This record gives sequence, C-alpha cells and structure tokens, in this order.
Amino acid sequence: MRVTISGPPGSGTTSLARYLAGKHGFALISAGEVFRQLAREHGMDLAAFGKYAESDPAVDRMIDARQKEIGEAADDIIIEGRLSGWMIENAVLRIWLTASPECRARRIAERDGMDEEAARVYTENRQRSEATRYRNYYNIDIDDLSPYDIVLSSETFGVEALGAIVDTAIECLRRQRGNVAV
Repeated sequence: MRVTISGPPGSGTTSLARYLAGKHGFALISAGEVFRQLAREHGMDLAAFGKYAESDPAVDRMIDARQKEIGEAADDIIIEGRLSGWMIENAVLRIWLTASPECRARRIAERDGMDEEAARVYTENRQRSEATRYRNYYNIDIDDLSPYDIVLSSETFGVEALGAIVDTAIECLRRQRGNVAV
C-alpha cells in the first residue's frame, strides 16, 4: 500500500505521516525533511535554499526523482511531500491537508522559533516560490486538488482525528483489495 500526504507548509503533513507510519508499520519518506537536510548541508535557511532551488532546478528534480523512485518501488510506505500526490502514480490513497494561513503561520512560528508575522511572510514567500518551481519544472498547478482522494482540514481535526479518518480509509481499501486488516 502506498499513501501520499501533501499540503501547504504548516498544514500538518509530517505529523499525520508520522502517525500513520507508526500506526500501520509503514516506511516514511518525507520530501520536506530531505529539503531541510539539504538546506543545512548548504548552510542556508529554508527561504534562502528555496531561492537557490529556483535558480538551480537540479535541487528539486533530484529530491522529486528520488522520492518518486523510492515511493513507487516500496510497499507499505507513506510518501509525504507537496508533490507526492502528483508524482507517485501507483499510490492507492492520496491525501491533501489544508489549514488557514493564520493557523499554518502559528504552527510554523512555534516549530521554527519565530514570531507569527515573520512565519506568515516566510510561508507566503515559500508557497509562491514552490508554486513557481512546480509550474515551471512539471507544469503542475499546486492549487489543483484533482489528484487527491481525500482533502481534510488539519485546522478542524487534530492529528488523532485525522489519523482515525485515514485509518478508516486504509481499512476500507484493504478490504476492497482482499488484504487482512492490521
């Protein structure tokens, strides 16, 4: 089973991915974690590394190709990343998480130790940068949610409730496919 989890920065994709991986014993690959690690390796914060990625398509293409290769080859995996729902062609369940810009800025501020206004500006700039890169590199409109099977508000539901909803979807898919529930 391959499950993708996508959403804008601060929407809770990593939290849900970790929950599902732990609950179901799935492996987890996170494009955001790979991107953060590369930023650290280059001695840049995420905003600066995002700008660098805009000027060097090899950064995104390398992350995306690696995620696609691993995600499509592995069984029982959660693939978390902004484009995973678009890129993992053999995913059985594609999830998009959403939350208001204010909620996401608050989460990012808490996570990254910045004030909310700085987090809001950072998040808006990051989303614009990513949207431009995805459109230019892959002709993907990140606001088009048509590839997703489930769209959920992480502002309405906490990670446990989101997990329960997705757990139910996973169990339904397993029954449809004739697999034994875990």
